[in-house]
Parts: sequence; C-alpha cells; structure tokens
Amino acid sequence: MVYQGKEIAPNRYREEIGRYYEDFNVGDIYEHRPGRTISEADNAWFTLLTMNTHPLHFDAEYASKSEFGKPLVNSALTLSIVAGMSVSDTSQKAIANLGWTDIKLTAPVFHGDTIYAESEVLDKRESSSRPTQGVVKIRTAGTKADGTVFMTYERTMLIPKRGHGVDDL
Repeated sequence: MVYQGKEIAPNRYREEIGRYYEDFNVGDIYEHRPGRTISEADNAWFTLLTMNTHPLHFDAEYASKSEFGKPLVNSALTLSIVAGMSVSDTSQKAIANLGWTDIKLTAPVFHGDTIYAESEVLDKRESSSRPTQGVVKIRTAGTKADGTVFMTYERTMLIPKRGHGVDDL
C-alpha cells in the first residue's frame, strides 16, 4: 500500500490511516509500530481501574513468593495494548469488530518489557448482506523485544469497501 493521503483542497492533504476491504490480502503480515514499554504505573493504574484484585499484579511482596518472583503485568492490559497497536493498520476504518477468538497467553509480561505486535490476514470475503462491505479475519501476535511471543488471538472485522467508509462520505 502506498500512502497518498487525501487531497481535501489544492496542495492540502489530510492524513489517512487504515485500510479498506480491497487493501487486505490473505497472507499479508503487518508489523505494528511503535512498540510500547510497560511501566509499573501502567500496570497498577489499569489493574485498579478494572477492579482486578489479584495481588500478583500490584503487591511486590506477594509476587516475590510466586513462581515468577515479581509482579506480572495484567494480561487484560497487554491485550488492550496489542489490540490498540493494530488499529491503524487493520481496523481504523472498520465498521465493527465482529468477534475475538482463540486468545492465548503464552508467556508472562513484566514491568519494563517492551512489546510489539503484528497481524496476519487469514481470510477475507465480501459481505453477503452488505454489498459495500467485507469481512476480514486476522491473527495478531504480541511479542517482547527479545522475540518471545506472549499472546495470540484472532479477530474478525467488518470493513468498508473503498468509497463507502465514513471518511468517504
């Protein structure tokens, strides 16, 4: 995909982010950047905000006695960050998320870890009930800076065809 931006007046362009249905190709992999280093404050705030009371996320003394020896980053936080990283490439133009499946947490994440994400296009098809839209399925993986995959999931989205997105109206 070549970035063009959208000309809104002579010599004036508006940034365009995201893909239309036609821009997805099965087998393509999108590396989402920038990465994100997760701080202790990120983890504590998210854990408190979501009312997660498990001390493994915010009690260093408790966590020191666990098999990990230190606090774990809340997996709902890492899922949220990885999903957020993928938005500009995969769902910025989406009409709806249709579902999330097969969320797997395969390695722990700790304060100070830098994480990245990438998504592979698994499938795409035109919508049978919405002729100006299509359904795209992706698999997203979260990786640490050392290459360790700590999370994978699949997501299905309803994506407009070119000329039928909100930005096109």
